[in-house]
Amino acid sequence: MVSGVGVVVIGRNEGERLAACLDSFASVAAPLVYVDSGSSDGSAAMARSKGVLVHELDPARPFSAARARNEGLAQLLAVHPALEFVQFIDGDCYLLAGWLDAALATLRDHEHCAAVAGHLIERRPDASVYNRLCQLEWSSSAIGDITDAGGLGGISVMRIGAFEQAGRFNPDVIAGEEPELSMRLRKAGWRVLKIDQAMATHDANILSFGQWWQRNVRAGHAIGHRSHLSASNGSQDCIRERNSTLLWGVALPLLIVAALIPTHGMSLLLLGGYGVLAWRVWRHRRRHGDSAADAWLYARYLILSKFANGLGLLKFYSNLLTGRYRIIEYK
Repeated sequence: MVSGVGVVVIGRNEGERLAACLDSFASVAAPLVYVDSGSSDGSAAMARSKGVLVHELDPARPFSAARARNEGLAQLLAVHPALEFVQFIDGDCYLLAGWLDAALATLRDHEHCAAVAGHLIERRPDASVYNRLCQLEWSSSAIGDITDAGGLGGISVMRIGAFEQAGRFNPDVIAGEEPELSMRLRKAGWRVLKIDQAMATHDANILSFGQWWQRNVRAGHAIGHRSHLSASNGSQDCIRERNSTLLWGVALPLLIVAALIPTHGMSLLLLGGYGVLAWRVWRHRRRHGDSAADAWLYARYLILSKFANGLGLLKFYSNLLTGRYRIIEYK
C-alpha cells in the first residue's frame, strides 16, 4: 500500500497495452482513475471490468492529454481530497516495481520539488527503427534538475499542491504540455527532478514512416505553441527550438526551391548545410555515449524531422488564427 498518492492513467485506443498498464498497479493499492479520450476499441469497458474508475471525456470539447490529466485528477480529488501526490502515466506504459517508493521518498525529502521523473525504457526497441529512435530519445536527459525543453514527459509523480499552484496543465496545448508546465513550475520557484531510478516501460509501437512523420509534425506544433505562450509569460521556452525549426524546416527548403531557376540549380549547394548539422548532431550523440551507429541513426532522422517539425509549426500558426487546437494522432 502506497499512501498519499493517486494514479491518473490516460489513453485512447491502447488495447492490450492499457490492460498491461492497469495491471502494473495491481500491487500498489492506490486510488486510480482511467481517463478515456474517445476510444473506439472498448478500452473504457475493459478498464471497468477490472474494477477501475473510468472517466470518459466529453467529445463536445477537443481532446488533449493535458485536458485528460486535469480531469482525471479532479475526479480523484473529488473522492480522495486528502491526496498529496499524483502519478501520471500514459496507457501505453507499464509502471516498474520500486518506482513509486523512490519517487515519493524524493518528493518528501525535497520539499521544494514539484515533480519527479525517472528512466523510461522502450519495451520493444528492436521492433522498428522508429522504436529505436524513441529509446535514444528517452535516454537523452541527464539525472538531476530538469531544465531542458523536453526533459519532463507524460510520466511523473507530482506534488498536487504545486501542480494546482502552477495552474495545472494547459488543456489547449495538444503536445508538449508537460515541459510547458515544467517551465511554469520552475518559474514559480519549484524544482523538477530526474532521479536515477527505472520508472516505466513504454511501447511506442511506431512501425511505419508515416507514423513517425506524424509524430514529428505533432512535435513541431508543440514547439510553435510553447514558444507562442512564452511571449505572454516572459520566459524563453522553446524559442531556440522554434528558430531552428523555422530555419531548417521552413526557410531554407523554401529558399532552395525558390532559387533553383534563378541560380541555375546552384541553390542545391545549400543542402550541404544539412550535412554540417547532421555531423554536429552525430558528434553530440557520441559525446552523450551513443554508439557510432546509433549516433548516425539519430542524426539522419533528426534532419528528416526538421521538415515534419516545419509542417507542424505552420499547422500551429494556422490553428492560432482559428483559436482551435485538435489532437494530432500518430498511432
